[in-house]
Amino acid sequence: MACAVSILGKSCTGSVINNHKNCYREYAITARVVAPKKTNLPELSIKGVPHNDLSVREIVQRQLLTRDDHFVLRKPEFHPEFLDEAYDRCRDICAEYAKTFYLGTRLMTEERQKAIWAIYVWCRRTDELVDGPNAIHMSDAVLDRWEERLHDLFHGRPFDMLDAALTHTVQKFPLDIKPFRDMIEGMRMDIKKSRYENFQELYLYCYYVAGTVGLMSVPVMGIAPESSSDAPNIYNSALSLGIGNQLTNILRDVGEDALRGRVYLPQDELAQFGLCDEDVYSRRVTDNWREFMKGQIRRARFYFNQAEEGASKLDKDSRWPVWSSLLLYRNILDAIEENDYDNLTKRAYVGRTKKLLMLPVSYTRSLSTSFAF
Repeated sequence: MACAVSILGKSCTGSVINNHKNCYREYAITARVVAPKKTNLPELSIKGVPHNDLSVREIVQRQLLTRDDHFVLRKPEFHPEFLDEAYDRCRDICAEYAKTFYLGTRLMTEERQKAIWAIYVWCRRTDELVDGPNAIHMSDAVLDRWEERLHDLFHGRPFDMLDAALTHTVQKFPLDIKPFRDMIEGMRMDIKKSRYENFQELYLYCYYVAGTVGLMSVPVMGIAPESSSDAPNIYNSALSLGIGNQLTNILRDVGEDALRGRVYLPQDELAQFGLCDEDVYSRRVTDNWREFMKGQIRRARFYFNQAEEGASKLDKDSRWPVWSSLLLYRNILDAIEENDYDNLTKRAYVGRTKKLLMLPVSYTRSLSTSFAF
């Protein structure tokens, strides 16, 4: 299962640091989504893992630092031409594999553009360890080595040119290493686990492989000055966009994942609708399957709704790529519905023309501080 490497995020201004002790709130999500009102249909919980258990508050506190307060053990000096080439390579990779998001980044300041491209490339390379052409060679030892490289690049010792771009980004923005380590943990989970007993287990996986992307991006994209005191909620929105993106990836790829013997759907919820793995492998779209999928889609939309408020409180130059991601993934959910919930034999996608038409819509949304969709 590919991780959701479309980046949302928001950063924090220095003025927030003086108030951070008073502005943090409980991160546990307690709302519930109710399945369509039909006889005997179960409720689907959207309660994930409490964010306190994931040390999100500690990450936020460390990232609510100004650049001057950010502690870096070693600051290597890179030749300007070397850095330019490193960031150019990151830009090219982002432009090739995340076209809609890349176009959105073009409105950002040059410094933020480069940083977001570097983060995107690291996330993509991490994901390809498990889902890329060399995934057959994946092992704990490979991930251990990748984590060692992460530690080194955060401490001023990049292994290659693409690592150097991220090392330079770490020098310029108060990025915490934990979200990066957590993403690697998600890759470990992916090679060991192919079933998820309940939504809490699935939420944890989604946090590792996608929610972390929001946390990585926070110090780069920036928070609008008038919203600086609301940093905790904006971080929460960042996580919600990552969770929503990954849930959408899962729903889009059910059929493909089944061919690999993987079912990224809560086992207890399948059972509540009279379904099991064999129903997924049989690739038959039944009424029970449609009702089950309606609840799964509703839950993903809940997380997108949670993300919208934060997207409108980012620095104005950073909102466009986030809104582009929001609208693109919402449209994937729409496409599943248009396919009559057949994500077993069909792969929902958003065509190029529709993606291009979304760009002015997402740009218009990015200009507004209102988040009602």
